[in-house]
Amino acid sequence: MRSRYFLCMVASALVMAGVPGSAQQTSASQPAATLKAKIPEVTLPVTVLDKHGRLATGLTASDFTLTDNGQAQTIQSFTQDSSQPFQLGLLVDTSTGMLNTMDSVRTAAEKFLQLMLPAGSKNASPGSEAFLIHFDREVELLEDFTNSRAKLDKQLAQMGPTAREKNNPQGPDTMSSANGGYGDDGQEGQHPSRMAGTTLYDAIYLASNQLMKPKHGRKVLVVFSNGVDRGSMETQTEAMEAAQRANVSVYTIYFRGNGPRNQGGFPGLNRRGGMGGGNPGGYPAGNPGGYPGGYPGGYPGGYPGGGHPNSGGRQALANGKKIMQQLATETGGLYFQAKSAGDLDGICNQISQALHSQYLLTYTPTSADNDGSWHNLTLKANKKGLRVVTRQGYYAPGGNVQQ
Repeated sequence: MRSRYFLCMVASALVMAGVPGSAQQTSASQPAATLKAKIPEVTLPVTVLDKHGRLATGLTASDFTLTDNGQAQTIQSFTQDSSQPFQLGLLVDTSTGMLNTMDSVRTAAEKFLQLMLPAGSKNASPGSEAFLIHFDREVELLEDFTNSRAKLDKQLAQMGPTAREKNNPQGPDTMSSANGGYGDDGQEGQHPSRMAGTTLYDAIYLASNQLMKPKHGRKVLVVFSNGVDRGSMETQTEAMEAAQRANVSVYTIYFRGNGPRNQGGFPGLNRRGGMGGGNPGGYPAGNPGGYPGGYPGGYPGGYPGGGHPNSGGRQALANGKKIMQQLATETGGLYFQAKSAGDLDGICNQISQALHSQYLLTYTPTSADNDGSWHNLTLKANKKGLRVVTRQGYYAPGGNVQQ
């Protein structure tokens, strides 16, 4: 439509060019036409559980009530569509406190991939892909999007702590001198808010913003962690917002691990204050082997504004269980707790079953905007005893759209 409109305007201009003053007269008497973009259709992946926690099947659109910013909506379709592919991300905590679970995590993750990727799984959706990230003091992409289980299994088998974690498994983390004057040798003092440096929020933010955002289809992150974050540059709020903007559902598997714990509150719920100056190395803190492989100009290009968003007030340790619950709830995923390493295999099987039993709901909002604002969604089951799991909202397209 844009191309046709543009060509018509050019043709009109060429004709009017031979008639002096006619173009000016038309411009003065007729305002320029502006056509608004069509309201985009919204798609929601929906999981429905009965009062016993079992997956509910055989439901239709008439079994639900949907509102968008408080306005009732008409559900156009509500189906279990196994043909739409999954875009999957596995995020594994390899910090010191989680090392005693690594063998169990590897085994569980391998079986999960067998269930979710096409080869060897009759239930898998064609076109599905997965990537693997591990994180501790830094975030590393071990395998980018691929449908090859062999590549992913190879990286899982070799997965362990990052170089930074190996070099300093117990001591306090520090920031490079290029990022505020805290040298890796500690001579200029330790950063007050980065003690052990597990970067859970950075991993979710980067996986969502850099890898998932350009993708289409059902997008899912599966996070294995004790929920403790003590070194991220992103805050918990920013990590969740990145997932929401990319339409990613986060499924969390909480395992306490063998690290120290603290019953402090949620860290980093403030908004971004900027990093200041620019980060000349990889991500985070000037590391040339950061995510993924290092950014030559910082991540990416430095942060404006000055000030570390987590400085001051961030608890050294947090209540990881509550954080893992909130990450799942806010993004329309599910939370699981592994009381022992032996539970991980069964939990991954439950996640696979839940994903393959998802409903896909579509609707066109009765009113829409294009200012990038947040829309609150409420999807309720009309039948008692059903628990509905889906995204709590979405961000409208940003900026004014003209065609």
